[in-house]
Amino acid sequence: MSDQLDQMIARVRKGAMTRREFVGRTTAMGISAGLAGALFTKAAHAEEPKKGGILRAGVAGGESTNSLDPALAASDVPYMINRTWGETLVDVDANGAVEMRIAEEVSSNADATEWKFKIRAGVEYHGGGTVTADDVVATLKRHTDEKSQSGALGIVQGISEMSAEGDMVTLKMVSANADLPFLIADYHLAIQPGGGVDNPAAGNGTGAYKIISSEPGVITTFERFANYWDSSRGHADGVEILTINDDTARTAAIQSGQVHMINRVDPKIVALLAGNTDVAVEQVGGPGHYVFIMHCDKAPFDNNDLRMALKMAINRQELVDKVLGGYGSRGNDFPINGSYPLFDDSIPQREYDAAAASDFYKKSGHDGSPIILQVAPGAFPGAVDAANLFAASANAAGIPLQIKLEPDDGYWANVWNVAPFCASYWGGRPVQDQMYTTAYLSTAEWNDTKFKNAKFDELLLAAKGELDAAKRKGIYSEMAHILRDEGGLICPMFNDWVEGRRAEVGGWIAEPAGTLMNGTALNKCWLNA
Repeated sequence: MSDQLDQMIARVRKGAMTRREFVGRTTAMGISAGLAGALFTKAAHAEEPKKGGILRAGVAGGESTNSLDPALAASDVPYMINRTWGETLVDVDANGAVEMRIAEEVSSNADATEWKFKIRAGVEYHGGGTVTADDVVATLKRHTDEKSQSGALGIVQGISEMSAEGDMVTLKMVSANADLPFLIADYHLAIQPGGGVDNPAAGNGTGAYKIISSEPGVITTFERFANYWDSSRGHADGVEILTINDDTARTAAIQSGQVHMINRVDPKIVALLAGNTDVAVEQVGGPGHYVFIMHCDKAPFDNNDLRMALKMAINRQELVDKVLGGYGSRGNDFPINGSYPLFDDSIPQREYDAAAASDFYKKSGHDGSPIILQVAPGAFPGAVDAANLFAASANAAGIPLQIKLEPDDGYWANVWNVAPFCASYWGGRPVQDQMYTTAYLSTAEWNDTKFKNAKFDELLLAAKGELDAAKRKGIYSEMAHILRDEGGLICPMFNDWVEGRRAEVGGWIAEPAGTLMNGTALNKCWLNA
């Protein structure tokens, strides 16, 4: 067995074996899953990074309307771009812990009402100059302005006072918040000179790579930033992010070697890619979820009986099986699953119930006119198939659900957060507070269901300051029940991250917090050949 294990470890070091394959084979040999995972991680990091070359990613989730303003990043391509040129005060590592980035120290007072971030000295911007505490405060303040349309608005609204003195940033909270460092890791909060106020879309940050050119919806090119502060990142001479929304084209690009990594591998072709020795399929579960969202303030979705009818009319297991190919799990109409701390697994799983859906529909008094669900192929992998399955199960319950197909280009600007009923996805967040604050707090810019519930807001505020874990779990459970039974979210499934990389890509590790190693794959990986 020792020789066989040595051979497998050697393959891992060469990038020729995925975590899933390694763990599967070693557990079959009698090694525990925990030890197998530790062996894989050690082997994957045993090789010294190689320098040079151009590392390319083919990414779905981009369009011609994308901006380099990090406040506006709402889909995978701008997320990946901003994570490549920009950096936040802190990040969340592969183990779910806070990792220091532009801040080198973080501390709080005893009741978590005041937080201090010590700014790392000598961190340079691509356009010249170094990061100051004043830049940090200006960045956070810009995101508090509702005109910025920032996805982090709900987070920074919890800060009552910001100040800079020397290399220290002090944040005083509206109320206690034990999770603030996790919230500040939000990818929208990339630190910019002067806060980015004068030109938020300048793309001038402190990341491992600086932007050379950017054609939204097509390609963004970068070169290594010579004065980057962290030697453990930025191994390639340059990187490129190609927007490839079409599944077939994206798959062909990695098979041919046009790109070295892709997101959103269609579960239907996992076996095809796995049979290609030049390509490894990477898969890890996490907080990401595919959703259908209803605006609670627009007819007919301002009627909770109708919302409940639609929630009861979707067959979640069918979608997990047929759309995800088993690479995921059922959702329960709130955005939290077992990957989050303090998750309440005792909440009953909502099942497809045609009779109950029909009863709620009749109770709603809806006039029988078509209920339109707007969907684009790129809303999430398999979105059109999922919508059609949803329509079939709803129609079987007597609900006149119809699908309206939209083009991918412009979907995130013109349909998501605009149309009253559409398909979407969320990558999730490291902690429950951040997920709820970003998308379900009444005042959040990205409250894409227009859910406004005073009790929910009150509980969210209470949870922020509750340091007793058991009590905090109870508060989150109550919030989940409110959202599940009154909100505009239909969450049928949590998706695994299923992605592809070329065998020559080294440094890949499973990071469940987000797609493509939580957006850092280009920063952390390298080319072995």
